[in-house]
Order: sequence, then C-alpha cells, then structure tokens
Amino acid sequence: MSLQSICIFCGASTGTNPIYREAAIAMGQTLAANGIRLIYGGGAVGLMGVVADAAMTAGGEVIGIIPRSLKESEIGHTGLTRLEVVDGMHARKARMAELSDAFIALPGGLGTLEELFEVWTWGQLGYHSKPLGLLDTNQFYSKLSHFLDHLVEEGFVKVKYRAMLQRSDSPRDLLQLLNAWQPSIHSRWENSQ
Repeated sequence: MSLQSICIFCGASTGTNPIYREAAIAMGQTLAANGIRLIYGGGAVGLMGVVADAAMTAGGEVIGIIPRSLKESEIGHTGLTRLEVVDGMHARKARMAELSDAFIALPGGLGTLEELFEVWTWGQLGYHSKPLGLLDTNQFYSKLSHFLDHLVEEGFVKVKYRAMLQRSDSPRDLLQLLNAWQPSIHSRWENSQ
C-alpha cells in the first residue's frame, strides 16, 4: 500500500507533558519527509496546530477541515495549503475520511477517541479498508490497548478487527506498519475470529 494522505486525529490542547508536543512535531515532519499529505481538523491550537505547523515548516502539504461553528474556538489555521470550512462535525469527519488513505490518533481527548472509534467502526463494517494507528507516545494509549484486548477476550470484538489498529511510539515505525497492513476480506457478520 502506498499512503499519499493520512488523517491525524489529536487534541485541541497540548496536554500536560511536553513530550506530546515533541511527538506531534515528529509526526508532522515524518509525514512531510515521506511526501505524505496531512489531513486534519483544521485548528491552529493544541496538538492540531503543532502537527500542522511542523508539516508545513518541513515543506509538506496540509489540508484542514473545520466546521463553521468551531472555526473561532479552535482558531481555524490560516497558514495551511488549504482550509475547508464545512457545515458540521459529521461533514468534517466524512470529508477527512474521504481525503485520507489511513488514520492516526495522536494523544488527545474525547474528540480524538470519538473520531478514531468512528473510522474504526466504519472499517469493521466494510465502509472502507484503510489502516488505523495509534502514536503511543509516553505509553499514552497502553491502558486503552489493554482494554481493547479485554473486549476481544470477552467476545465483543473479533481478533481480526482488533488487528486493524496498529500501535507504535515511533512515527516512522507506525508509517511502516500502516503501509504493510492488509485488510480482511471477510464479512463483518461471519462467525470466525
């Protein structure tokens, strides 16, 4: 698989540990260095702004998608390759998914998790066959990963759908995992694991 555009989900804040900011910078630089277009939520604040600025500074292409209602509070980024203003959150997520070949969640809050789980569910249902990943900076997603494994153990998530979500603390390694990922050809409603 050759990834040309990756959607990044991440926080509208930078968190309490400077390592999250450093990881967002590294992610933006890595995307730009590999000629991969960054698709994201269009904000200039938090890790959203950090990853976009890093990609732009490194010569990358960045497309932001922001709802009209959030343009002021998330401070729509004016220094991007392109900023698209859409009518709402559903339109934002649909447009980001349409433009992207893969999805990566950096550290973030409820919105980040909601975006990740929605596109993951879409993949499970066969609406797309795009890889997903977690940039697990400072083991940010380790407890979530354990819980996801628990869902498999309890029979609520099949092994093959759990395997859709790649995880690494290295932007470069995560890109390699996403490039190597192969979608399942099986139906969502089969009995097999």
